[in-house]
Amino acid sequence: MLALVGVLTCGLAHRAAADMVLVLPTGSENTAREEQAVGSVRLPTGPWAAAGFANVVPEGRIVQEAWRLRGSRASTLQLLIPLRDQITAAGYRVLYDCATDLCGGFDFRFTLSLLPEPEMHVDLGDFRYLVARRGEGATADYLALVVSRSTDTGFVHLTHVTPATAAPAPMATAAPGETAAEAPSGADGSAPANVSAPLPPAPGTVTMADLEQKGSVVLEDLDFGSGATTLADHAYPSLAALAAYLAAHPASQVTLVGHTDTTGSLATNVALSQKRAQSVRARLLTLPGVTAAQVSAEGAGWLAPRASNETEEGRARNRRVEAVLIPQP
Repeated sequence: MLALVGVLTCGLAHRAAADMVLVLPTGSENTAREEQAVGSVRLPTGPWAAAGFANVVPEGRIVQEAWRLRGSRASTLQLLIPLRDQITAAGYRVLYDCATDLCGGFDFRFTLSLLPEPEMHVDLGDFRYLVARRGEGATADYLALVVSRSTDTGFVHLTHVTPATAAPAPMATAAPGETAAEAPSGADGSAPANVSAPLPPAPGTVTMADLEQKGSVVLEDLDFGSGATTLADHAYPSLAALAAYLAAHPASQVTLVGHTDTTGSLATNVALSQKRAQSVRARLLTLPGVTAAQVSAEGAGWLAPRASNETEEGRARNRRVEAVLIPQP
């Protein structure tokens, strides 16, 4: 995997000896790391399109890491170039790289499996993506890099996939003058690039189509616990996605509407649903790019069911919070 290097190196003691090292600017902060012993992940190798997009789906050990570069005024391209140079010098071949709209913008970003806010922030108006491969066939390993920024902070996210049955290939140096920006052919024994329909959203994911075409979206992944009005303290992909949408559309406004099942009186449930919506609003306002003027909260109680309240399954579906897009005059 690629590891952070700064003035202090003791933090690398837990890493495998074969792991390669990615040098980030001094002062970079490693904000999160997750490892999966065996899994698969879809990595785009071409721009997003409604009709389908090129991708590879490597399997094996998956490591994801994120870094924050506080006080950085570097552009996303300035952040990317030295990292890309290190990747190609280590023997990786770049399969695809792109910037923001050329990648596919909002829709492309939400095909990516990334660590959530606030550990990894992606500005939908300014990000860059790169995917690279080292080795061939079943022994190949893959890197995917995402670089973005906020006003005064840079963000870097790395996904590294190595075969579950093999250690990472030894570090290699590209020959002088060797080009790295070659398109994948899939004809050399390596994992071929596929063309597939766009990924379905992960549970709870907010999409631009949901908000702008349907006018509302249910935040399916929220967790309040039985009878609780305070949102449980963990990351929610739906809120990260909604925050990213609002940050990219600063003139947009949403109302968070709480809903309940029919257990109890209407007045009690209206109050309960509003408190839950207010709790979601408070959490949303802690995420980058969201302003208080963009988000309001209301409670509807059990007045707008989406399923029958005669079954426990139906009642569970009715207990929800929705984001409703407010039309602009």
